[in-house]
Amino acid sequence: MQLFYCPELVNGSLYLCSEESKHCIKVLRKREGDLIHLIDGRGNFYEANITIASQKKVAFEILRTWEDTPRSYSLHIAIAPTKNNDRFEWFLEKATEIGVDEITPIICAHSERKVIKNERMEKIILSATKQSLKAKLPVLNQGISFNDFLKKDQNSDCFIAHCEQGKKTNLQTVVSANSIILIGPEGDFSPKEIDLALNSDFKPVSLGTSRLRTETAGIVACNTIALHHEKV
Repeated sequence: MQLFYCPELVNGSLYLCSEESKHCIKVLRKREGDLIHLIDGRGNFYEANITIASQKKVAFEILRTWEDTPRSYSLHIAIAPTKNNDRFEWFLEKATEIGVDEITPIICAHSERKVIKNERMEKIILSATKQSLKAKLPVLNQGISFNDFLKKDQNSDCFIAHCEQGKKTNLQTVVSANSIILIGPEGDFSPKEIDLALNSDFKPVSLGTSRLRTETAGIVACNTIALHHEKV
C-alpha cells in the first residue's frame, strides 16, 4: 500500500501538497478516479478517490477513515547525534520503523556534532513512517544541551545507558509503559553527566555485554522495548 502524507486533513483540506502531488501523478501515474491511501501523521488512515489529477495539486474525496492500532507503550529516545550524519539518519529511519514516539537530539560534553538540521531528518522520518505503514509520525524535537534536557519535567520512567563501570540493570528487565532513554555520543557521557543524570532520577541500564556504537545502542533500546511489549 502506497501512503501519501496530508497533515492538513485534520483541518478539512482535501488536497495533497505539491511534492506529494507530483509523486502521485508523475511517478506513480495516478489518474482521476483512482484510489489512494493517506495518513495525517496523527494516527489516522484514509482511503480516498482522486477528483483532480494535477502535478501541482491533487484533489480527492474521502471514502473511509480508520485509526491506526495504537501501541501499548510510549518511548522517548534522547540521543547524541553522531559525527557521521549518515549513521544518525540510519538510526532515525530504523527507530521509526521499529516504533518510537519522540526523539530528542542532545548535545553532550563529548559530542562531535553540535548542529542538527531538522528539515532533512524530518523527511527521513516521514519516509520511514510511510514505508512501515504507520499513520503516526514520531516527534523530532530541536537539539538541546544535555543539561537543559535534564531540567525538563519528565512524566516517564527515565533511564541512562552508559559505558562506565558500576551497577546497572538490564533494560529488558525494567521496561515500563512510558520510558525515556538517554543514549550518549561516540565518546560516551562524561562522568559529570552520568552523575547529573543519576541525581535527576535517571536509572542506569545495560543494553547487553557488547560495546555499541551510538546509533546501534539507540536501535537496541527501541527493539528491546518493542519486543517486550509485543510479548505481553
